[in-house]
Amino acid sequence: MTNSKIKLALLALLIFILVLILGNFWHIRLDMTEDQRFTLSGPSLERVDAFEGPVVVDVLLSGSLPPEFARLQVETRQVLESFASENRLVKFNFVDPLENPETAEATIANLQGLGLTPVNVTVEDGSKMSQELVFPWAMVNYQEKTVRVPLLKNKLGADMEQRITGSVQNLEYAFADAFTKLLVRDKKRIAVIKGNGESADMRIADFLGSLREYYNLAAITLDSVATSPQSTLEQLKSYDLALIANPTEAFTDAEKYILDQYIVGGGKSLWLVDPVAMELDSLFNEKGTGIALPRDLNLDDLFFRYGLRLNPVLVNDLYFTQIVLASGEGSGSQYNPVPWYYNPMVFSANDHPVNTNLEALRMQFASTIDTLATGPKKTILYQSSPLSRVDGAPLQISLDMINIPPDKERYAPGNFPLAVLLEGEFTSAYANRVKPVAMDKSLTTGPGSKMIVIADGDLIENQMRNGRPLELGYDKWTNNFYGNKDFLVNSVNYLLDDSGLINIRTKNIDIPILDQEKVAEQQVKWQLINIGLPIGVILMLGLGANWLRRKKYGR
Repeated sequence: MTNSKIKLALLALLIFILVLILGNFWHIRLDMTEDQRFTLSGPSLERVDAFEGPVVVDVLLSGSLPPEFARLQVETRQVLESFASENRLVKFNFVDPLENPETAEATIANLQGLGLTPVNVTVEDGSKMSQELVFPWAMVNYQEKTVRVPLLKNKLGADMEQRITGSVQNLEYAFADAFTKLLVRDKKRIAVIKGNGESADMRIADFLGSLREYYNLAAITLDSVATSPQSTLEQLKSYDLALIANPTEAFTDAEKYILDQYIVGGGKSLWLVDPVAMELDSLFNEKGTGIALPRDLNLDDLFFRYGLRLNPVLVNDLYFTQIVLASGEGSGSQYNPVPWYYNPMVFSANDHPVNTNLEALRMQFASTIDTLATGPKKTILYQSSPLSRVDGAPLQISLDMINIPPDKERYAPGNFPLAVLLEGEFTSAYANRVKPVAMDKSLTTGPGSKMIVIADGDLIENQMRNGRPLELGYDKWTNNFYGNKDFLVNSVNYLLDDSGLINIRTKNIDIPILDQEKVAEQQVKWQLINIGLPIGVILMLGLGANWLRRKKYGR
């Protein structure tokens, strides 16, 4: 070997070693995908960069997995690699919790005790079918805190492949949300208004439990407003948001005035209100009937001044959710799901960060909202389907309606507003009016605020089982999951200007899905193309080379 070649080889080796050394100091990742699926959004980067100590993520997706979950495992690894490339303090491990068959039962019990529910998956292998347990969960550990991360999203009426696709869309949000819970220090404060027949604590326990991971909560009553209105208002103003969940008793003018001054002064509020008094339980009597009556909460003038009108009507919608009725007696009883037109299934228009990429909501005896030209800017977040109508109250409702086919001609044009966001400057409902109580200073207008009004108080309530609250949005009778909790958490986050996490949900990832029918039909064809064709080309090249060699040297 000549000296020049030796020098060239040494130079190449030196350059290679230099590249390796520099690679330890600078790490560059290029995302060449069309949907930028491996590029973290700004809010995600802010959260992962904020960690100042080791973060360990344990992912319970490992070992022998069904094909759909193997894809979820790959996507989870890629998202975590993106986080780890941004902050090297982030480490992750993939663990098979059922690796040891001898301790599998105890492990399953321990994980379920931590709230990590497994998924029972049916696996088809040719003519054989088997059941496998999969734990689609991750645990994020930082300092002395641990947050659970659900990797599999529930999706109404979806098969497992569709659920996996939706879950992949949600991965970045799921981990960024967990990082937020681990990093939050100075929590904003939420006042849960009590004293007017609002939902019982156990009925909103799951939602409040979700909020506690982001905010500080306290129950506040307005009872003292008659004797010390100024101190009552000052106490309420120390909170960033007021939650009014399904009141059933009328507000006094003094209480309403305090809420008005809080809102006009910049306080955020989330209202869930039933303008009509009706519950499904009231129909379970000998006649199977009940009377829906208008509910006077003494709030009409307040909402009207803000540019809304809540109507004492019930939405009757052909896009409905089911209820379950029992037939038979004793051990022979059967529970059958039946259509219930007063429980609308409400779909998101995906036109606002609060409602984008959310599952359908389940409403129960919902009413409608009229938006007026006056007041702050209004955005309709949810509305009934095009095949819906309104029934005025008072109204007699009977369970027998499930046996009467609906007249579709009466269900148009529909699209009645059910949930509305208000943003901007609020004018006091007590401007140019006699004030019900004396205050040091009465505000007519303020710096601007936000409010969300939902014409269904039951939307926030979870079901119960054995005296314990179930997850909000889960219907134990039909085993369906709805998007009630995600929508309400998004609403609170948006009202309190924590919109960074919500915006992550709007990121769309295009995941190509194989058509399983085509795969089965064209399996032999593609096996021949992918396996047989390369082998055939190699054989032809070999035979051709052999023929040329014989022709050249055979003389």
